[in-house]
Amino acid sequence: MRKSHPVRRAVLAGAATVSGIVLLLSLKPASDPAAAAAAGGAAPQQTASAQDSPQGGARGTGDGTVTGTVAQTQYGPVQVRLTVSGGKITKAEAVQAPKGGLSSQKTELAVPRLNQETVAAQSARIDAVSGATYTSGGYKKSLQSALDRMKTAGSSSADKGGGTASGSASPSSSGASGTSGSSGSSSGSSRTRTLTGKVVQTQYGPVQVRITVSGGKITKADAVQAPQGGLSSQKTQLAVPRLNQEALAAGSADIDAVSGATYTSGGYKKSLQSALDQAGG
Repeated sequence: MRKSHPVRRAVLAGAATVSGIVLLLSLKPASDPAAAAAAGGAAPQQTASAQDSPQGGARGTGDGTVTGTVAQTQYGPVQVRLTVSGGKITKAEAVQAPKGGLSSQKTELAVPRLNQETVAAQSARIDAVSGATYTSGGYKKSLQSALDRMKTAGSSSADKGGGTASGSASPSSSGASGTSGSSGSSSGSSRTRTLTGKVVQTQYGPVQVRITVSGGKITKADAVQAPQGGLSSQKTQLAVPRLNQEALAAGSADIDAVSGATYTSGGYKKSLQSALDQAGG
């Protein structure tokens, strides 16, 4: 009675084997490392790509002009417009500034200097012009708003730096090739150099120009010598800041003379050209 039948033992063994296989198959997907990695890794990859997207957009640049907001001062409104090329400011100008009486005189004295400093600094970290504190303050505020717009506009409107697409950019690029000279596209063209032109004697005194060249472009220009004394000093104060600004904007000695300071302008251009010749050598 208690003897086990061979058939029954075979059936029980087969059932046990089938049950074991079923259990193993049911556990395999949960323990499969490839499946687990596919399920767990998809979300982080999507998150990473979402973070990369805004960073790429923030680096977009363009060429053109951007105008800052109007800054109200005690003596009148100030508004700055920038010309941008290749991510750099190549020209700055005040489309609005205090006018009338003494305000006009201060504007004529201060604005060209502020324009020059903006191009040299490539930021709103510029010094106020003595005697024109309010105009300088308004200029810096409007300039900062223009810089902020450059950053947010990216490639859609105007940008971080530059000239008008077909206007100022062309003279600037021609000036760059002139100043870089034989350096061309080699690593030497990225050096920052300070070059002083020859002294040019004019009817009212000597003129000598010094320029700073970086990346094949003029980043700063100033007159280390200019006519002084009486009316000559007044003309120098009026003309030199404008000539400096024009040299930066043009990137060459092809600049306009300042009305009323013809001799100083002529001497400035000759000395500037000699400095550019040194840069090209």
